[in-house]
Amino acid sequence: MKISDSIEMFIRQMLDAESSVELKRNELASYFNCVPSQINYVISTRFTTERGYTVESRRGGGGYIKISRVPSGGNVALMHIVNAIGDNLDSLTAEAIVRNLYHNGDLSAREVKIILAACSDNTLGRVADGVARNRLRADMFKTILVNLV
Repeated sequence: MKISDSIEMFIRQMLDAESSVELKRNELASYFNCVPSQINYVISTRFTTERGYTVESRRGGGGYIKISRVPSGGNVALMHIVNAIGDNLDSLTAEAIVRNLYHNGDLSAREVKIILAACSDNTLGRVADGVARNRLRADMFKTILVNLV
């Protein structure tokens, strides 16, 4: 098993017991006998908004990383995602968000198909500029989710 997988499993087990955890990056790196940047990598790639988590960090000697699971259950999860999307959304991120919402029971299979079709690169292909396409996708995606609330 890779060290990244071990770190992820360790954090997920902690989150199974609590809805949020505060970690000290250096202590966790010491526990797993790895460099602190490995901890950053795991947190930034596996505990994302798309996967249903929020991450806060405070730097300095007393610094910490706080990971919270966004409660699943309709409106709370959807509004959290709407607020976290920002002005740009690429197709892979949109797909990851939708699949996570489906997995958590917040969207039906039909809703997933409709959202993915509306926000696909194929649908938005006439918008040649990738930046404009991602902005349009973000606006459409947020509008759809708000209307599902």
